[in-house]
Amino acid sequence: MKTNVGGVDKIARIVVGALLILLALTGTIGAWGWIGIVPLATGLFNFCPLYALIGVNTCKTKQ
Repeated sequence: MKTNVGGVDKIARIVVGALLILLALTGTIGAWGWIGIVPLATGLFNFCPLYALIGVNTCKTKQ
């Protein structure tokens, strides 16, 4: 599993995922908020399977 999520992308995924889960827990947006697990996990693990599939990489490369 090669890292392909980094920087601002990682922070945005964690914030959006946590927000969606929080809203689901409070009952504000219902069960659909649990979809926030996906961006939260991809942000924490620095890997997005969809990015790997389409060849996107937001990590800075070391040269």
